[in-house]
Amino acid sequence: MTLATSKIGEEVRLVEVQGGRQIRKRLADLGLNLGMTVRVVHGLSYGPIIVAVKDSRLAIGRGMAEHIIVEKI
Repeated sequence: MTLATSKIGEEVRLVEVQGGRQIRKRLADLGLNLGMTVRVVHGLSYGPIIVAVKDSRLAIGRGMAEHIIVEKI
């Protein structure tokens, strides 16, 4: 499943990024790496996905979130 299809409140682990070098670099710049656990804070059927990572919250665009493969924990 992708980060874009995750439900609010779910904790998921980042498994794979389907995309090119730019999307991988952008995620690394945000501090998101494969194997990390994040919690979906906000993710309606439109707009950005907001995830909690450690003590921070990050907004990820829906288009980018569709390229991030996750698994439920």
